[in-house]
Amino acid sequence: MRMIIICYDHFTRKKYMLRLALPLLLLPMLAFANDEEIKLSIRDHRFEPATLKLPAGRKIKLIVENRDVTPEEFESHDLNREKLITPGASATLFVGPLARGCYTFYGEFNPKTAVGQIIVE
Repeated sequence: MRMIIICYDHFTRKKYMLRLALPLLLLPMLAFANDEEIKLSIRDHRFEPATLKLPAGRKIKLIVENRDVTPEEFESHDLNREKLITPGASATLFVGPLARGCYTFYGEFNPKTAVGQIIVE
């Protein structure tokens, strides 16, 4: 009986490992690809739009852009989120998946004018 020994050279082994590793490296990107992206801006110490309607049971990527010349802090006890946003900058917050209902948020530095809500349907 004869034994057959298969020997891969270094290049073939690297190519094979790359084919195995590449899909595993892309898996985290697929998780973020399913997130719905919603933009929210702060202008004149108010949130625009002040009311967001979002689908229930989905993870949301909320991008908050501060277009004021002063800093603002996005605050929501309902969403358990707090984020300082400097003038001209933006911040990304992930929320959800959320159950149906109403979730409020406000600007901590301007709580009388910078108010908003998320309605989840």
